[in-house]
Amino acid sequence: MASADRLFRLPSHARYPGIIRLTLEQVRAVEEGREIPAVTTRAKREVVNYFAALRFVEKNSAKKTVSHEDVLRLHKIMAGDVMDQGTAGRYRTIAVRVGRYVPPPPEDVSGLMFELLTWWNKESSKLSPVLSSAILHYRFEAIHPFADGNGRSGRTLALWELYRRGFDTHHIFSVDEFYWEDRPRYYAALDAVRREGEDLSSWLEYAAEGLQLTLERVWSRVQKFSAHSTRTKLVLRPKQEQLLQLLRDHRRMAPQEIWEALGVTRQGAIKLIQPLLDAGIVERIGSRKSGRYILK
Repeated sequence: MASADRLFRLPSHARYPGIIRLTLEQVRAVEEGREIPAVTTRAKREVVNYFAALRFVEKNSAKKTVSHEDVLRLHKIMAGDVMDQGTAGRYRTIAVRVGRYVPPPPEDVSGLMFELLTWWNKESSKLSPVLSSAILHYRFEAIHPFADGNGRSGRTLALWELYRRGFDTHHIFSVDEFYWEDRPRYYAALDAVRREGEDLSSWLEYAAEGLQLTLERVWSRVQKFSAHSTRTKLVLRPKQEQLLQLLRDHRRMAPQEIWEALGVTRQGAIKLIQPLLDAGIVERIGSRKSGRYILK
């Protein structure tokens, strides 16, 4: 299925740094370049950066060796134009504090990242990707190599580890939703490692729980989608995936609402909808004038 990540990666409200909350439709509109008057410039930039970072990780998912330059590039993509301090794509040169935790001084950052990348490239493959991604995530956050944007970058690196180890060959999930649903628990789980003398046991259990819950949710969504597509084998185009998500969000939509939301012509909307009707995924109800489209 093309671009399956758009169906499964984002929660019902996409959450970004600064506790900016956008609806799924707003996120999609920003990604497609459509104007959303109520959304701030920073919120738009964070959405664009997020998707660009995911594409960067996907493009490099088969990379055998991850370098400092790769990490810096990822951070520059994800934190560009949205940092409150420091420079995107450069290790920090200032001391920082995260709640009660004081990360290593800036002069130690490069060396610690060298050690972490050496472990990641040479030793992590000896462990299950579930464990290695969680360890990478924690160690990155402990080093806190950037002045800002470390949480986003650390979670994306953990996803990168799962991808490069072949854990998710179709790239259809991210654990971000689990972490953002209960932020206090996420930060408490990180802090517990420090309080327990760098014992990672509780963190590994927490990260594994998040991964399991995320996969169960994805599987449930896949099953629901598959239940609608048994009549005809159909490879969805990105606009058709977008249409299906719109119908999930809005329950039923008039033809004009569909083509306006998709940014296509009336004829273009018909071409997108007809294969879905033929496959029994979508149904039209009501009269010709007042009809609406719904998911079957």
